[in-house]
Amino acid sequence: MLPLFLLADSRLPSGGHGHSGGVEALVDRRLVRSVDDLALFLAGRVRTGGRVVAAAAAAACTLASGTPDWAPWDAAVSARIPSAALRTASRAQGAALLRTVALAFPTPAVAALRALPRVHHPLVLGAAAAAAGADPGQAAALALHHLVGGAATAAVRLLGLDPLRVTAVTVGVARAADPVAADAAALATAAVAAGDPVLLPTEGSPLTDVLAELHRASEATLFAS
Repeated sequence: MLPLFLLADSRLPSGGHGHSGGVEALVDRRLVRSVDDLALFLAGRVRTGGRVVAAAAAAACTLASGTPDWAPWDAAVSARIPSAALRTASRAQGAALLRTVALAFPTPAVAALRALPRVHHPLVLGAAAAAAGADPGQAAALALHHLVGGAATAAVRLLGLDPLRVTAVTVGVARAADPVAADAAALATAAVAAGDPVLLPTEGSPLTDVLAELHRASEATLFAS
């Protein structure tokens, strides 16, 4: 399991430290000012768009056992991200992670991902998770870990929040995310079995897309998204 732990480590050179997951746009507008505000945002993020990224990672984990055609699955992820800015951020993080994964987990499925121009982050993460010995449920949980952890770290940097209290918040959110990961994995398994990425979950939150577009329009930012 150690390789899987490495994928969850914030020190993994995946480029995630350069993205705030919408937190910077919220902080700029004084919509997140405290640990309690952050807790509310993270919980809502998991409940709304969490299943989409988790299911994409779980599907990639399942697909990685063979020689998949990644293009339709990548297109399906794009279709579930209305914001152009958010799609750009997902692909940027995917490209950064893929550089590391190609060296650390050189599997045929990872090599096939490199044949595409730029791949969405959860697909790369799921393929890497498979190479690390994870099952689809673990891949889904890993995607939610990154979804929550990156935003929480950004909040600490932007607001100077107590990192101990922020960690306590993320633990609470992680517990609530467990059933989301399990549900996402089940949906992903069904989609892969049917060979149809359209069956992946589609729900999201307009707030996530609006924040991404507002952030892209900002003149000066600390984070790329």
